[in-house]
Amino acid sequence: MHDLPSDDPLEPGLPDEFHGIQPQLLAETLSLQDYAASEIFCAFDLNLYYDPNNMGWYKRPDWFLVVGVPRLYRGKTTRSSYVTWDEQVNPVMAIEFLSPGTEAEDLGPFAPKPLPPTQPGKPPSKFAVYEQILQIPNYLVFNETDRRLRYFRLVDGRYAEQAIAPQNPLIWIPEIKLGLGLWTGIFRGIPQEWLRWCDAQGNWLLTEAEIERLAKERERLAKEQERLAKEQAELREQQERQAKEQERQAKEQEQQARARLEAYLRSQGIDPNNLPE
Repeated sequence: MHDLPSDDPLEPGLPDEFHGIQPQLLAETLSLQDYAASEIFCAFDLNLYYDPNNMGWYKRPDWFLVVGVPRLYRGKTTRSSYVTWDEQVNPVMAIEFLSPGTEAEDLGPFAPKPLPPTQPGKPPSKFAVYEQILQIPNYLVFNETDRRLRYFRLVDGRYAEQAIAPQNPLIWIPEIKLGLGLWTGIFRGIPQEWLRWCDAQGNWLLTEAEIERLAKERERLAKEQERLAKEQAELREQQERQAKEQERQAKEQEQQARARLEAYLRSQGIDPNNLPE
């Protein structure tokens, strides 16, 4: 199932299904309490330009997030790239999905075989751009193959890898007040582990489809409760009618018994209205 070697040996990390589907889940479940939707921009596989002195240099994160910028470029149109010196706001986080051949570029000095030092006049590595130039405070690397999630936090200008519990791989991102962890479930018809946002209590944030299903389920439950309430009201009315009918019948039976008794007493020459004490 794996990619055949590219005819271009300098083209590592060829796209695959996961690289296209996982960003959709991240975008759909992203909900920030401190920013309106119009102040949030996230993208995947989009050119990120970082050096005004070398305008042709860019990196292409698998997913990145910027807050405090217009959702549309200058409030008018979608972006075909993100130019940091034009936007004046750097990403708050970036995520890379590890591919065969991209470890050195994505992990920098944390890779099993780090890249050699950048030659003068050549673009720096992706790790170096995120850490030293853009200083993105949160950088995550996820390996879909072994489900390993790694979190690098900017500390004193350098990335420090943060410990993640293997049994509960959950990361808290303080700048956006959201957690990110591994969720096992079905997305786009594919059952596996996915990166997904959660709140401070660890509750997974919902996708658009889940929100729609939940709204429909709530509507169905509301109608069901309304139907049950109506049935219960009708049942109470029926019980009240039955109780009144039973009371009427009891009074009628009492009156009939009294009339029979009076008729018997009169047949015996006794006035029922003047009975001896």
